Amino acid sequence: MIVMPAGRDPVTGPDGDPVVVAALQLACRAPSVHNSQPWRWRVGQRTLELHADPSRRLPATDPDGRDLVISCGAALHHLTVALAGLGEVARVHRLPDPSRAGHLATVERMSQQPPPADAALVEAIGLRRTDRRRFRPWPVPAQLLGELAGTAALAGVRMDVVTDPAVRWALVRAIRTAAEVQSSDPAYGAELAAWSGRPDGAADGVPAASVPAPGRVPGQPPLRAFAADGLDQPAGDEPEESALLLLSTPTDTPLQWLRVGEVTSALLLTAAREGLGSSPLTQPLEVADTRELLRSRIVPAGHPQVLLRIGWPSPGEVPPTPRRDLADVVDPLGPQRGRDDQQER
Repeated sequence: MIVMPAGRDPVTGPDGDPVVVAALQLACRAPSVHNSQPWRWRVGQRTLELHADPSRRLPATDPDGRDLVISCGAALHHLTVALAGLGEVARVHRLPDPSRAGHLATVERMSQQPPPADAALVEAIGLRRTDRRRFRPWPVPAQLLGELAGTAALAGVRMDVVTDPAVRWALVRAIRTAAEVQSSDPAYGAELAAWSGRPDGAADGVPAASVPAPGRVPGQPPLRAFAADGLDQPAGDEPEESALLLLSTPTDTPLQWLRVGEVTSALLLTAAREGLGSSPLTQPLEVADTRELLRSRIVPAGHPQVLLRIGWPSPGEVPPTPRRDLADVVDPLGPQRGRDDQQER
C-alpha cells in the first residue's frame, strides 16, 4: 500500500501534488551503483523529467557512465510502477532531447484510466534489498526464470541464465580477475572507501550494516569487498543455489543502458514479490577485459550489461539502505535548465 504524504512537502510546497511526492519517494528507493543515487528529477504540472547527476558518477568504478545510466533506468521503472499503483498512466519518452545527453527521460502523467496495477509489485519496492548473504540451497523455480526472461525480452533485452558449470566457473574467474585489476588501482580503492562504510546517518553509499563479513561461501560467486562489514552471515556449510542472470543488449548505447536499468528494476521487484533475494555482481562488467570475456563466452552477438544473482534468502532481516531527501534530488521544472545545459556540454 502506498502511503500518501501529508502536510507541506519540502519540494513541492503546500500546494504540491501528493501523488508526485509519493511516486518520487518510491522511485528513489531504486538500487544504484554503490547506492550513489545519481539522479535528479524536474517536476512540472503534468510531467517529470529524469536527469543524470554527473556530480555523482564514480569515474574509477564506472568510467563510461554506463552504471550511472543503468541506475537511473531503475529509478525510472520504479517511478512508473509507483504511478500505476497510484492510479495513473505514465507515458515515457526516453532520451527526448539529443542536445542534452543528461536528460534521460520525460514522463507524462496521462489522464486516461490505467490498467489494473500489480499491487504486489508496488509493495515489493519497499521489500527489495540488495542481499549479499548466503542464499539457501533451494533452486529458483524455472517458471519464474521464464517470466523474468519474458519481461526482459519485451524491452529488447536478452536474459541468459548461466547454468553450464564451465561457464559459471569462467564467470567466477572473471569476477576474481576484475577484483584484482580494480584493487591495483589506487583511485578505485579511494572511491570504494569513500562510498562504503559510511558513518551512521549518511544518506547514501553502502553502509556496513548491508555487508556481510568476508569469507568464501560454497556455491556463491565472489562478492565485492567493501570497506566495512556489519551484517551477520548465516551459518551453515551447504552451498547456496543461486540463479545467475546476465542481461545483454544488441548495441551498447545510452538508450540501451537506460532500458537495461528498467529491466533490472522489473526483475528485482518481481523476485522480491515472489520472496526471493537478489544482489548485483557488477565487477566483471566494469573492467574491459573481463566484460569482453563474458561477451565471448555467453553473448557473442551482444553486449553484456548487468549480472544479477537471485535466490531464496536466509532467515533474518537485511536493513534498508539510506536515501537522500527529496529536497536534494528534485527541482521544479524550468529554473535549473540553463545550469544543467552548461554541465552537460
